[in-house]
Amino acid sequence: MSIAEYAITKKTISWMITLLLLIGGIVSFNDLGRLEDPAFTIKQAVVITQYPGASALEIEEEVTLPIENAIQQLPYVDKVISTSTPGLSQVEVEMKSIYRKDDLAQIWDEMRRKINDMQGQLPPGARMPIVNDDFGDVYGVFFAITGEGYSYHELSDYTDFLSRELVLVEGVGKVSIGGRLDEQVFIEIDRAKLSASGFSADSIRQLLTGQNLVNDAGHIEVGSEYLRIKTKSLSGDGLAALNSLLLGSSNGRLVYLSDVANLSRGYKDPARHLYRFNGKQALTLGVSFASGVNVVEVGKNITERLSELEYARPIGMQLQAIYDQPAQVESSVDNFIIGLGQAVVIVIVVLMFTMGWRPGVIMSLVLLLTIAGTFIVMGMFDINLHRISLGALIIALGMLVDNAIVITEGILISVQRGESRLQSAIRIVSHTRLPLLGATIIAITAFAPIGLSPDASGEFTGSLFWVLFISLLFSWVLAVSLTPFFCYLLFQENAQQQEEQNDPYAAGIYLSYRKLLDLTLKFRKTTMMVMFGLLVSALIAFTNVKQAFFPDSSLPMFLVDYWLPEGSSIQSTEADIKSLEKALLNIPEIKQVTATIGQGAQRFMLTYTPEKTYPSYAQLMIQTHSYDQLEGVREKVDEILFTSYPQAFTRFNRISIGPATAAKIEARLIGPDPKVLRSLGQEIIALLNSEPDAINIRQDWRERTKVVQPVFDDAAARRLGISQADLDVALNTNVSGQQVGTYRHGSEILPIIIRPPEKERRGIDQLEQVQVYSPVTQSYINIGQFVRGIDLNWEDPIIKRRDRKRTLAVLADPGPNSNAFALHQKIRGSIEAIELPVGYSLQWGGEFEAQEQANEAVFAFLPLGLLVMIVITVFMFNSVKQTLVIWITIPLAIIGVAYGLLLTSSAFSFTALLAVLSLIGMQIKNGIVLVEEIKRLKEEENFDWYQAICDAAVSRLRPVSMAALTTILGMIPLLTDVFFQPMAVTIMFGLGFATILTLIVVPVLFALFYSVKNTQ
Repeated sequence: MSIAEYAITKKTISWMITLLLLIGGIVSFNDLGRLEDPAFTIKQAVVITQYPGASALEIEEEVTLPIENAIQQLPYVDKVISTSTPGLSQVEVEMKSIYRKDDLAQIWDEMRRKINDMQGQLPPGARMPIVNDDFGDVYGVFFAITGEGYSYHELSDYTDFLSRELVLVEGVGKVSIGGRLDEQVFIEIDRAKLSASGFSADSIRQLLTGQNLVNDAGHIEVGSEYLRIKTKSLSGDGLAALNSLLLGSSNGRLVYLSDVANLSRGYKDPARHLYRFNGKQALTLGVSFASGVNVVEVGKNITERLSELEYARPIGMQLQAIYDQPAQVESSVDNFIIGLGQAVVIVIVVLMFTMGWRPGVIMSLVLLLTIAGTFIVMGMFDINLHRISLGALIIALGMLVDNAIVITEGILISVQRGESRLQSAIRIVSHTRLPLLGATIIAITAFAPIGLSPDASGEFTGSLFWVLFISLLFSWVLAVSLTPFFCYLLFQENAQQQEEQNDPYAAGIYLSYRKLLDLTLKFRKTTMMVMFGLLVSALIAFTNVKQAFFPDSSLPMFLVDYWLPEGSSIQSTEADIKSLEKALLNIPEIKQVTATIGQGAQRFMLTYTPEKTYPSYAQLMIQTHSYDQLEGVREKVDEILFTSYPQAFTRFNRISIGPATAAKIEARLIGPDPKVLRSLGQEIIALLNSEPDAINIRQDWRERTKVVQPVFDDAAARRLGISQADLDVALNTNVSGQQVGTYRHGSEILPIIIRPPEKERRGIDQLEQVQVYSPVTQSYINIGQFVRGIDLNWEDPIIKRRDRKRTLAVLADPGPNSNAFALHQKIRGSIEAIELPVGYSLQWGGEFEAQEQANEAVFAFLPLGLLVMIVITVFMFNSVKQTLVIWITIPLAIIGVAYGLLLTSSAFSFTALLAVLSLIGMQIKNGIVLVEEIKRLKEEENFDWYQAICDAAVSRLRPVSMAALTTILGMIPLLTDVFFQPMAVTIMFGLGFATILTLIVVPVLFALFYSVKNTQ
């Protein structure tokens, strides 16, 4: 008993399966996780090492280099990028793209062991390296906490309270606080008072060393009890206790610490990272999600918990969302579901009008069952609903009815010709099930390079393949099982048994198509010459198509990177941002402005890449009320920056949907000498400045900075028993302060910093007043006795390396009238013509490198996919000629793609490339359906070749054209989505022309290959 016969005769089982699919699909849909973008593994970690006092060159040679060598021993490493700045080494490690989340936990542990093992190679004074493998955490709920009139300490207390509460919410992974300042206890010593007291700074250091420590005073047995002994200070345990510390006596008078110093609590100066929100000082609260959760539900849980905690919010303190991923996901998924619903309605309406209400109802029901079954399988394999998976469903919609159309059409025509419903169903399914299976597998295989690509782009779009794999395979199963069952129920047998009197192909559109087919078969060589001419014109036209990698997000937000000259303090950067905020908040279209100063923000979106730590850097995240206002606001902001902030380099940027790059254009110069690298970099910058389409031109080593160098007289200092280290400590204490102990208060453990008052530590002149203790004279000596002047020199403040080689990158972006690929083509020749010294090389990065890597990863599996498709085709037909007939039409599909992209002004992006691959499968699938019917009519019905070609083409007119039309019209909802729009255009125009290829060119090629003569 065949599958079709079983489904028809076992009605109860068929209805049960139908009901289970519908109910299971609804339940599974409601249970599926919802995300904005697919889960994507950030394969990066950062190793941060402090080495106070070292120059960038010393950091590079003594800290960065040994860390790089240790990391490079790991076989998993893809690239190592390091940034060495004065006192700080930042080494960014990226693992190969083949590794996923489960692999990385073990890899990071192994890297930590390597770093721990090499710590003995670091110089004295270098701190312990910190490995941050949370670099890729995404804080999808991102709040700003502000409060007019509240101190930073009060903001911090409330933020800590929220952090402790929100981390307990079900579905929350981590909670991170951003912009936190390091609190310290300052002891500011008055130089004159200390000198008059007869005590030294060392006396204070020694006094504080043993204070405020936890010591064990032991236990004592009293009767039957065993009691712990704990001493306490009569002065208490606050700052008052430190103030009342006795230094000793001088001239018969007791001297307390408060007599020579002023004690206070404050914050580390300068700060490392600051946030501002709508012109106010702010702290941020980032909430990340546990894996596998429904982001929308967790977002509701967070909102509900915050409502419950409203009682604890101080009046006037505000908690505002910088980014709310659950709301974005809900809106995004809702829009996609609406789009999916629209596509389903479009497909159903098309089927109803073109095939009649009975076939329309059958295929609509099969379509809904296929989608329901796909949801069930997606739930089983933890495939969430997000931009990619929902887009895949919309792409698949038209193809999901292809198999059902062929089966339904065949049964309908057979019944109209007088055959019984049961026999029609059994015969049609028997004839078509294997060709349809082969065609379906080929269509799936066309998407395989996407699913099998190990690259980051493949990981991001991989669910596209798996959803199509599940849905298309499911559509074949339902086409050969439930489709004939529904046909049997709805179709009515025709009493007329004579085929000649009831031929549905004898009139209407079929007759017109047959006449056109006869004409093209008569002038078959002319037809192919026309097609070849169109192909050549399309290839020429394709050179005018815009190129792109991944599009920008439709989020109503843009970023402004703000760079002061290198060497600027974070206070100067903050001052500029404060005044800039005031101007921006006067623009009515701007909803809110978030500023991060000193480094990038916490990663609040998957594709957002935070900038490393630089005091001269700030970033503004500007949100408008709507997406349409972005361009106008950007122009206003640009004008403000141009007229009022000429001292800063600024760059506008939008958040990308796919993997982002530091700049669209990146030319990397690799070599050993920083001077030569800077010189070559200036040559490239000059070339870019002469190109009107290039903007945001800069190089990532930035400007050289000044360094103050007191000239140390070794001989004079030795006579006084003073070393260069003594001088460094004294200078550091005078300008920045030195830690001399710790202060405990409750859960706080704060460093105690000893330093002079502000008036004694500001300005170069104060350096001449610094004193250093001489063990020879037993007194403090002014540094003028062993320092022979103060020089001012220049140094490289930033040294960057890539894979252990010094690398200077020249960066640029295309202007509004160009794109990255067009600009790259214009400048590539002139830049590569620059003569490089021996030992130096040029390497291209930016979007060019990113797309090359993505394409390489996709095309790595393309030959295998093509081979599988060719093998299946040969197995199905056992004929080289019939296989060639199908495959020769594939390149011709580019005609529709090229002109479609040009007509709609769409870019050929990475998603458009994926669409071209999918078109191969769609085109072959249609070709197989037609060629298989030609073969069947010739071999089984004994038709001559010409009649077999004509009758097969006419019988496949409706299935092929309907399959194409449903797919094309099903793409309409995707035209408004910035990510899928190039893909939708490519499929709509490509498939539209491919349908003509199937119905005209395939028969013509068949006739040419077999030298078929016109017998009619």
